[in-house]
Amino acid sequence: MTSSQVPPALQPVVTPQQLEACYPLMRVLRPHLQSQDEFVTRIQRQQEEGYHLLTICRDQEVLALAGYRFQENLVYGKFLYVDDLVTTPQQRSSGYGAQLLAALNTAAQQAGCARLVLDTGLSNALAQRFYFREGLLSTSMRFGKAIEPGVSD
Repeated sequence: MTSSQVPPALQPVVTPQQLEACYPLMRVLRPHLQSQDEFVTRIQRQQEEGYHLLTICRDQEVLALAGYRFQENLVYGKFLYVDDLVTTPQQRSSGYGAQLLAALNTAAQQAGCARLVLDTGLSNALAQRFYFREGLLSTSMRFGKAIEPGVSD
């Protein structure tokens, strides 16, 4: 079986090398990330707070990834929050995003979560169409503002 025939594998990110391999694809979703070192440092800090990365890879190449965490609040109870979900531009419409969402749904069920929740930009119509197709519904609108650094007394 040649490498192009090897089916992509769903796998959690557990090693520093796997994490580094995620940077190019994560940068497609998060172009503000300036370096692989910044990415690794931020993800490791988030992992200390329960962040997980799940990937679909073929021959060490990350084709799709999902970053998520388990949370609980008074609105949803216990839920799985999807921070990041992206597929390489060349692999879009290949089913990898749906495969990742199915795996996250299973993880949420196994953890006793009441919901799977994610945010997407209001202008991201392609992602919205994908989420609707996958059975996710728009149930709220998120508001936010940047916090400017203040001068402490």
